[in-house]
Amino acid sequence: MPGKADGNFAIGTSFTLRQFVEAGAERLALTVVVGGKSLDHTVLEPMMYRPGLALTGFFENFAWRRLQVIGKAEAAYLMSLAPEERIARIKALFDHRCYCIIFACGMKIADGIRELAEKSNATLLATPLLTREFVHLGSFVIESLRAPKMKFYGTTVEVAGVGVMMEGKAGMGKSETALGLIKHGNALVADDLTCLRRDLASGKLMASASDATRNYMEIRGIGIIHVPSVFGVSAVRGEKQLDLVITFKSMEEVNGELDRVGDSILVRSILGVDVPQIVIPVSAGRDLVNLVETACQQFKLRMAGHDPVGNLARHLKERAARKEGE
Repeated sequence: MPGKADGNFAIGTSFTLRQFVEAGAERLALTVVVGGKSLDHTVLEPMMYRPGLALTGFFENFAWRRLQVIGKAEAAYLMSLAPEERIARIKALFDHRCYCIIFACGMKIADGIRELAEKSNATLLATPLLTREFVHLGSFVIESLRAPKMKFYGTTVEVAGVGVMMEGKAGMGKSETALGLIKHGNALVADDLTCLRRDLASGKLMASASDATRNYMEIRGIGIIHVPSVFGVSAVRGEKQLDLVITFKSMEEVNGELDRVGDSILVRSILGVDVPQIVIPVSAGRDLVNLVETACQQFKLRMAGHDPVGNLARHLKERAARKEGE
């Protein structure tokens, strides 16, 4: 059925340390120093925390559920202590249920600290990034991991700046329409299966392709094509805000229900976000590429405050009033 999710759906998603490391493999340049089974530990509070006061021995309101980050300031303080005291301060973090410490700035981790982490079944991670850079980028990775997500059977294209997802039964021509749109200078986001996530900051829906099918399309009679190789790198987008859903239906399905004026406004609720929806009937000879492009341009005008139905109604009333006055 059109628009049916594949079941991979979660709201308020939790994640493990392993998922955090994998998601930030390139962006955060994380290395697992001590991990093993502890990488399967769930991140209890998805935030970064610099345990400066805790290292001095003050543990009131210690945010142990968060990911602990040791930066240059914390490292300088630890290095000012005697080796035995330094180890004792780190041990105190583990004694207060700390389960993950991330060492930034490429600093060397003493063997004694590694042994402590192993005994405590905790994880030690390291990154060459500066502390402020790591915390900044890590926050984006965390937000992406915990954002509500789902996979949706639909083809998504950026058309004139509008992120539009086309849905409908198999054989309705979604991929062929997307191909025509790409040839008109638009860009593919995802073919057939679209991954959606709700951005926690803006509340908007973001669409992308799965890792397995990104940049690829299946066209009946042609087969699999690699879009950037055929049309250039400008013909694809990694991620795009979803602005509009276009549902393809057969003429029989919409018989008697079609809004010929365009006055009614439909919405699809996806992950708690209402997305404007347009239903386009499909039949032999209809130019779907032209219709989708026009629908997107009309959508942009509506978002800018243009109301063609209202404008036409006022025009007809004024025209009728002038005739009555003649």
